[in-house]
Amino acid sequence: MATAVRRDRDVVQVAGPDSRTYLQGQLSQDVTALNIGESADTFVLQPNGKVDAWMRIIFVADDIYLLDVDAGWGTVVVARLNRFLLRTDCAVELMAWELVTVMDPVGMVEPEREGVVVPVSWPGLAALDLLGPKVAVPDGIDEVPHSVWEQRRIAAGIPVMGAEIDDSTIPGATGVVNRSVSFTKGCYTGQELVARIDSRGAGTPTRIVRAVGRGSTPAVDTECTVDGVTAGRVTSAASLPTEDFVALVELKRAITVPTTADAGGVPISLLAD
Repeated sequence: MATAVRRDRDVVQVAGPDSRTYLQGQLSQDVTALNIGESADTFVLQPNGKVDAWMRIIFVADDIYLLDVDAGWGTVVVARLNRFLLRTDCAVELMAWELVTVMDPVGMVEPEREGVVVPVSWPGLAALDLLGPKVAVPDGIDEVPHSVWEQRRIAAGIPVMGAEIDDSTIPGATGVVNRSVSFTKGCYTGQELVARIDSRGAGTPTRIVRAVGRGSTPAVDTECTVDGVTAGRVTSAASLPTEDFVALVELKRAITVPTTADAGGVPISLLAD
C-alpha cells in the first residue's frame, strides 16, 4: 500500500542559455545525456576532487535544470556553482519548493499540479518524488512520519549529506559512484581524483555498507569491531517496528563482507557491497 512522507530538501534552479554547458563542466553526471523530464544523481566536487554536495539533477525544460539536495546544503550548492560562474549566461537560484515522497506507488494516478514528478529506484525501494512550490499528499494515500522514510532509505543504502557524506568525503567512499558519475563525458571540476581511483581499482580507505541487527539500535558514531579489531563506525541507524534495526556503516577497506561485527556490544550483520 502506498504511503507518503514529507522530506526537507533544498531545490536549486539553474536557468539560462548556458545552463547545460555550464553544468556539464561542473557536475560528475553527463548532463547532455538527459532528456527533458529525466533525472540522475550527481556530485558537485571541489577542485581537489572531494565532495561539495551529492544531489539529483532534473532536466525540466530547455535551459532549465533543478538540483535537489539534502536540507541545509542548498546554499552550499548555490555558492559552489556561483564560484565559477564567469562570463556565463545562466542564473543559480535557491527555490522555495517542497517535496513529498510517495513510497510503493503502484497504480497511483498523479493529479495535475505545478512542479515535477521524479521516479525513485533503489534496492527494495520504489517511489515517486513530487516537487513543487506547494505539494499536497495525493488523495487516498496515508501520510507517515519521517522516521518511516529513514527506515526505508537506510535499508536501501541511500546516503545523506552530513551523515555519510561531507566536504572531506572522497566520492568513491560513498557507494553511489556507479549511479552518480559518468566516466565517458568530458572534463569537469574535480574529475582527476575520481578517474584516478577508478583506474587503479584499489578502492578507497573506507566505503559505506548496509547492515542489519536485532536488539538495541546503535547510536551514530558507535564503533564497529570485527574479531576485536576496529572495522568502522555507524553513520545512520533506525529501529524497525520489530526488535530489528537497519544501519549504514562506514567500513574500512580491509574488511570483507558479508560478516558479523560488534557495535557497542550489539551484534550487527554487515551486508555484501
